[in-house]
Amino acid sequence: MADPHPSIIDPGIRLTLLNAALATKVVCVRRYTRHALLAGGACHEALKTVFGLHARDEQDHALRLAERIQQLGGRPDFRWGGLMSRENTQDDEGRALVELLRENLAAERVAIATYRGLLHSFADHDPATRRLLEELLDEEEAHATALYELLEP
Repeated sequence: MADPHPSIIDPGIRLTLLNAALATKVVCVRRYTRHALLAGGACHEALKTVFGLHARDEQDHALRLAERIQQLGGRPDFRWGGLMSRENTQDDEGRALVELLRENLAAERVAIATYRGLLHSFADHDPATRRLLEELLDEEEAHATALYELLEP
């Protein structure tokens, strides 16, 4: 029976996949930063802190992905047009903080699924990228857990 997740050998495809993950991380930095600013006020200081920490973690993820793309001979793609197509451009003003938490939790779950899928593509042919993706996956799972716990009554 054929492997349902064949490893990708073509370097161009690998770079395309990593650049897509990079774009997602850049969008996450923007969203978390925006949400941290919206969570102002003394009663929301904990959320502001969580969103700010997650923004910095996502920025670190983006940098690590960009560096790996360069190590593989590619060029990290930071063109604004590609990033904007991935961005949810709705206005967050006036939205309840619980909505922002749910949005971020959903985004973390997408990132987790993305990294799990990418692991299959890199597992057998690129151990360094596989390790990077495993580390990022662990961090995204921690983000999701933290956000979920904030939503618990």
